[in-house]
Amino acid sequence: MPQGNGIRRSKDLRARLRKFLILTNERKQMSTKTLRKRIALTATTALFAGMVSVVSTPVASAHNAAGAGNTQTSVSTPNANLFVATAPNTTTAGVVGGTAGSTTAITTIDDSALSKGLLYKDSSSGTAQSATVLAGGSLSLYATVSTASAFSVSGGSLSAVYGGDAAATNTKAYSSNNRFAYVGTSVTSAGTGVAALWSVGTTVGTYTVSLLTGFATTSTGTSELPTSTNGLVPPTLSGAITVTVVAASGGGAYSSTNSFCRTALNTTTTPINNIDSSASNVANGNNWAIDFALNDAYGADLDPGNLLATATNGALLSFGTAGSTPVAGTSSTIVSASAGANSMVLVGQGTANAPVTTTVTISYNGATVCTKTVTIAGAVAKLTVSKVGIEDLSSSAGSTAWINDGTSRAGNFYVLAQDSAGNRVTTPSTLGTFAAVSSTLTTTITGVTFDDASLANSTSSTSASQFTVGRFGCGSAAGSSKIQIKFTLANGTVINSDAFDAKCADNPYTYTASFDKASYVVGDIATLTVSFKDSKGNPSNSVTTTGAVTNTLPFMTFVSATGSASAVTDANSNIVYTLTVGTTTGATAGTYTGIVDFTTLTAVAAVKSTPTYKITTGGDTTTNADVLKSIVALIASINKQIQALQKLILKR
Repeated sequence: MPQGNGIRRSKDLRARLRKFLILTNERKQMSTKTLRKRIALTATTALFAGMVSVVSTPVASAHNAAGAGNTQTSVSTPNANLFVATAPNTTTAGVVGGTAGSTTAITTIDDSALSKGLLYKDSSSGTAQSATVLAGGSLSLYATVSTASAFSVSGGSLSAVYGGDAAATNTKAYSSNNRFAYVGTSVTSAGTGVAALWSVGTTVGTYTVSLLTGFATTSTGTSELPTSTNGLVPPTLSGAITVTVVAASGGGAYSSTNSFCRTALNTTTTPINNIDSSASNVANGNNWAIDFALNDAYGADLDPGNLLATATNGALLSFGTAGSTPVAGTSSTIVSASAGANSMVLVGQGTANAPVTTTVTISYNGATVCTKTVTIAGAVAKLTVSKVGIEDLSSSAGSTAWINDGTSRAGNFYVLAQDSAGNRVTTPSTLGTFAAVSSTLTTTITGVTFDDASLANSTSSTSASQFTVGRFGCGSAAGSSKIQIKFTLANGTVINSDAFDAKCADNPYTYTASFDKASYVVGDIATLTVSFKDSKGNPSNSVTTTGAVTNTLPFMTFVSATGSASAVTDANSNIVYTLTVGTTTGATAGTYTGIVDFTTLTAVAAVKSTPTYKITTGGDTTTNADVLKSIVALIASINKQIQALQKLILKR
């Protein structure tokens, strides 16, 4: 190459660097608005082939994977993408796209470009790409540009470089080692194609290939087109690929690191991780999906092979595509000739309405690639009633304060539905309906109701939504009745609960408060229980609020909230509070009487409750009076012993 063409001389390079610093200082003094008008580049610099370049932030298009066909130039944004030919190549060498050496506009270079030895290509096309290629291979590169452009590589050599504006006179100007090449200039706003073939060489390692675009600024501050003699280069980094050159391919074999397998509810989309569904089971009649994608060490799909899936306990399987709904399976063992890309196994019950827990094992060419255990619940077989409250007289509204589980559901009791294996079962109205066993209703408990919003919709043991919430109605008189509820399945089967006590009572009217112990040491935990009665002396209902409370309890600090209106919190019509004994300033030992005042109730008929308790500070609490009392008792005991001894002597 002629002197002055290609690599920048050291003196000229220093001059250009000084100019860059001067321009940078000028830009700092501009307003942001003016700066944006004058430059469309970032402040990051990069040195390619001895030249200063600025890194751009282009909006890159997606890129096809190795073997998936070439990415179309029609999706390319000028000066924002660098593509690698990813089409399958059965020839002995790489091929530059289009017609090598042409200076005409290129719009179809992707049709014929072929790389050789390409093992992996990531999905990006901007400045953070990655690829893997066999030693001795070659990458066919192409892009769309609307300015001057150049290719730069850190190893190997470039050849067959062409493209850009037909009028350009500096097309295909190489550096002395063929690692840097001008590709010509272009002033077509829509962009024209450029292409090059990069022979990566035989030395394994990591290399970089870059695409530079834009019009350079000379040492005098003018914008000038790069030529084969002026030593200028396009200043903007518009595409960059980190290429790993390997001696042998690690592709074609299953890689657990780059493959995916996960459980999902019914069918889902392409698997992109190994995160299983959080559900403990799916409802009776529904299916599990096991989504999987089998890849090699480069993240590429495996070649078609023998896929085998087996299930224990009679579950039925079928293969399909992730995101689709395949037909229901008819066997516990299924086989398919497939690559296992974007695949799924549908898992269903072997026997209708029967619960099943099954372990599904998937193998590829005899090697196990995925094992998952899933549960499908059966039909409802058992109802368990809990958290039964007390309803108000002549009412059936229930209470959100009584249920108080964060779901805003109002009711008087919980129902947990389970199948014959003990699995929790959701109870949507499509599976069956709740009702009272009518023969157990009385004039006291007149009916039971459920609504769709209160039905169980979770099978998680930690979710409040595992329970269905029910309400019962009361007559005008306080009392209780043993009642039952039932769940009628869609096929007509009826499941009854055990009988439980449903109670009715009037509103809170009076109350008493008591502590769990008579004496506490500073630092103890105290429990204060307030019990409420209605006007007839029955435990009050759990749906009507008690009203606000004012407490005076010396050296006691509430842990549970108090002071606001609330309903009773247990089935015995109690509110239970937790307190710590002592304050931040300590406590004085002694006996105290507190005051618990539910002001709404005491304003009518209730009496303020005055629980008494003792507090000690721990350690030796003996007083002088205690010591004196002990001394007196000891003297009295000695006197009695002396008198007894005197009587014994006189008898002799």
